[in-house]
Amino acid sequence: MDKLIIKGGKKLTGEVSVSGSKNAALPIFVSTILAPGLNEIRNVPFLRDINTTIKVLESLGAVVEGNGNIVRIDTTHVNNVEATYDLVKTMRASVLVLGPLLARHGRARVSLPGGCAIGARPINLHLKGLAALGADIRLEHGYVEAKAKKLKGARINFDISTVGGTEQLMMAAALATGETVLENAAREPEIIDLAEILIKMGARIDGAGTDTVRITGVKELAPVAHDVMPDRIEAGTFMVAAAITGGDIKIRNMNLEHLDALVFKLQDAGVEITNRDNVVRVKGPRRPKAVNIKTRPYPGFPTDMQAQFMALMCVADGASVISENIFENRFMHVSELLRFGADITVEGNTATVKGVKKLSGAPVMATDLRASASLILAGLASDNTTEISRIYHLDRGYESIEKKLAGLGADIQRVKE
Repeated sequence: MDKLIIKGGKKLTGEVSVSGSKNAALPIFVSTILAPGLNEIRNVPFLRDINTTIKVLESLGAVVEGNGNIVRIDTTHVNNVEATYDLVKTMRASVLVLGPLLARHGRARVSLPGGCAIGARPINLHLKGLAALGADIRLEHGYVEAKAKKLKGARINFDISTVGGTEQLMMAAALATGETVLENAAREPEIIDLAEILIKMGARIDGAGTDTVRITGVKELAPVAHDVMPDRIEAGTFMVAAAITGGDIKIRNMNLEHLDALVFKLQDAGVEITNRDNVVRVKGPRRPKAVNIKTRPYPGFPTDMQAQFMALMCVADGASVISENIFENRFMHVSELLRFGADITVEGNTATVKGVKKLSGAPVMATDLRASASLILAGLASDNTTEISRIYHLDRGYESIEKKLAGLGADIQRVKE
């Protein structure tokens, strides 16, 4: 098992390029089930979750080949309709194959999902929506078994905004009979990216990126080529890395508009952010100011940036209040940040962070994907050496982050434990 060793105290400088989005690539890969033939997906990040998705697709009968950041997926012979527990248990997004298999073959058997231990993320809204489209849904022995001769369009109002549920039903409805209307749909940029590849395939979708999405089913979809959008969470993590080290970096291949809520909060903290010719420059202050945040569904402050922003607030001037409104277990990084000398108290879904002048490096353990990033950031801002174990979480969502940070001047290396 690998660990990271960081010698902190260096201001980050230079340029870095953001990889393709994990959260966009996963549903895009799954969508190829709907379009039998050879699909080409470009700007794909090298990540554990990508490899898991490839294994799931191959188990269903797809032929997958990679060349650099280009992955070709031939779904001509996707005939198996079962995604087993051994594959699905490690990654929650695997459950997204349910809708496409059901739409293409009229049946699917998919294990209930796993993933990061950041709280309950039930798929009841996925199943409720598929049932509204006419599917017969049964839960047996830890599997979802779904059948439908032909899915039929319906009006579906989500009880809460759900990214996975919106993606699941967009894909299922693409081959359904008639019109499907998704109300209170998720608005994340990754939803738009999925809609764009589906539209290229021949789907009829309006309103992606708003809270009402309309899908008019078509008889068939055709394979296409598509470029995955940049990873906004990786980009946000680099922005905080510049801020927490008092650095000055330029970030390429990112869409700043996808991070408006984060940008506003970083600017409130004293961070200088400029965008010129699609290159974003981020200059950290001598010491950031304390800022309050509340995580919300997009376009609100992203829950996937809460842990990283908390690390920044650990060295801020003043006290900040951080409210987590998406996942109930997403403060597991707090106990590890305390080992750096941070001053954090948690009550329910709210953390109060009193900034300290300096963090002190320590041996820490990653508990989930974004917590891993927060520990790296704390290590970069510390005055001595930090060792981070269990970084396999990190490899699920960041492509070679230690190499990218080293390229910005960080003293960071990956070693075997």
